[in-house]
Amino acid sequence: MDIRSLQVFLSVADTLNFSRSAGQLHLSVSAVSRSIQRLEELLGHRLLARDKRTVQLTPAGRDFRDYARRAVADWDRTRRQLGAGEELVGEVSLYCSVTATYSILAPILEAFRSRHPGVDIQLHTGDPADAVDNVLSGQHDLAVTGRPTSLPRRVSYLQLLESPMLVCMPAADCAVRRLAVSGDSAAPEFDWSRLPFIFPERGTTRDMLEQWFEEQGIQPNMYAQVAGHEAVVAMVGLGLGVGIAPELVVRTSGLAGRVSAMPVWRPLPALGIGLCAPRASLEDPRVKAFWDVAASTFAPAV
Repeated sequence: MDIRSLQVFLSVADTLNFSRSAGQLHLSVSAVSRSIQRLEELLGHRLLARDKRTVQLTPAGRDFRDYARRAVADWDRTRRQLGAGEELVGEVSLYCSVTATYSILAPILEAFRSRHPGVDIQLHTGDPADAVDNVLSGQHDLAVTGRPTSLPRRVSYLQLLESPMLVCMPAADCAVRRLAVSGDSAAPEFDWSRLPFIFPERGTTRDMLEQWFEEQGIQPNMYAQVAGHEAVVAMVGLGLGVGIAPELVVRTSGLAGRVSAMPVWRPLPALGIGLCAPRASLEDPRVKAFWDVAASTFAPAV
């Protein structure tokens, strides 16, 4: 029984979904399933009751979850103690979107490497909507994400910057653009329900968009749901619909010339972007060092 197997089990115990845990852990569904089966064979007990639709912890699974949490916490504490010398060594696992690697992480990493050359950064990219789940499952120490609508108590959040949210339409002449410019989108009576919308699958900006429509009493015409802001911008640039994205993503996506911002009567709120980490992880000197470097890198000028 190794720590990795315990982390896989804890992820599935948290999500109760093999596919979702596989995505968080960057493993195949079959690899996650095999890891759980090996644990069950080793223990001689079923840990998860699963059928075609649901996954539930068995009584043995609930007991083992408590053990696994203690074991992983003890392992992390031992790693911290062994690495508590004058010079920090080891690694920090970080999760973020592709856009964040260029626009946010670059200056942080440059400063961090100069101060702590003995610490390696293990970088993983994906949908920022998965950021909080990924750090809570223990897969990563830190993640860059938009500020969640509801922040779990076990998670600390450090805001680094804000980005205005844009409603984007295709820049090239196409049916969607002609529909978008056929009226005054900045007027309160503009009929947004005529436009095909590209929705984020989930996450903070999905909540933001749904609230924006609800406050205006608009029934949206949902054309598609995609994972990640970059995918929203790409689909809008292809002329498939309109959508929302942080201005930061539009500017750094390489597709800024293929989309245009639409003026709106009621602007969406700006998106806070920052670091999140389990509160317990900040006891690790390496994680805390990265957190502090990020805070000083994006500290407001005085």
